[in-house]
Amino acid sequence: MITSTIEFINSKIKETLGEYIPEIGIILGSGLGELADEYCDLAIPYSEIPGFETSTVSGHKGRLVFAKINGKNVVMMQGRFHYYEGHSMQKVVYPVKVMKKLGVKTLIVTNAAGGVNPAFNPSDLMIITDHINLMGANPLMGENDDSFGERFPDMTEAYTPELVELTKKIASKLSIDLQEGVYLGMSGPSYETPAEIRMARAIGADAVGMSTVPEAIVASWTKMKLIGISCICNSAAGVSSAVLSHEDVIHAANIAKDRFKILVKEIIRNL
Repeated sequence: MITSTIEFINSKIKETLGEYIPEIGIILGSGLGELADEYCDLAIPYSEIPGFETSTVSGHKGRLVFAKINGKNVVMMQGRFHYYEGHSMQKVVYPVKVMKKLGVKTLIVTNAAGGVNPAFNPSDLMIITDHINLMGANPLMGENDDSFGERFPDMTEAYTPELVELTKKIASKLSIDLQEGVYLGMSGPSYETPAEIRMARAIGADAVGMSTVPEAIVASWTKMKLIGISCICNSAAGVSSAVLSHEDVIHAANIAKDRFKILVKEIIRNL
């Protein structure tokens, strides 16, 4: 299947952009897809791409977007697939494998997350330094595809340390407050209970969400360099008394989106 996917995408690229190999991939989370509206030389709806699913979540347009940003060839997922939508883990991470085959060497993965760390506020940006997988599954289960990576990949430095430091330096230079911490992935779609958030805090999580971890595992497996950025869109259950809603997630992402775009564009410039 992946061969037909790559052939289809490359035919669209050749028609519109000529010789073009994307070197940077970006997965744009809830409310953060505006970067792909601002920079778009070619957009392919997921519904047209062999092997791709369609995104059913509000705030996810469901397009694969190609553009040149600050002199770099970039491919962006304007919306992602989630495990909670009923997709298999293999379907969730399929676009990451496709990006690898297209030539992507560095992946920037973004998400909307709940703040577990009580020092975090809605609309804060957080650089991910590590993650905890409590999603109940791993995208590498099953027969290993040696063309992508080895059977037992090391996850010690899944989030590339030098790129974490680069992102922090860029944020400081731009006077963008940037939190840092550990992202905990759970399956969703229900928000976590206060007891689950107390557990998350106890085991070292700073933010919690329903994505990113499968994509990060596959990026590490395929030897991509990886940057993870969370937009803290609410305080997680029990951290504040607020009732959680997806509308609030989108609202907080809208507040953060300008800072997010400035930060990501400058990261791209420096890669």
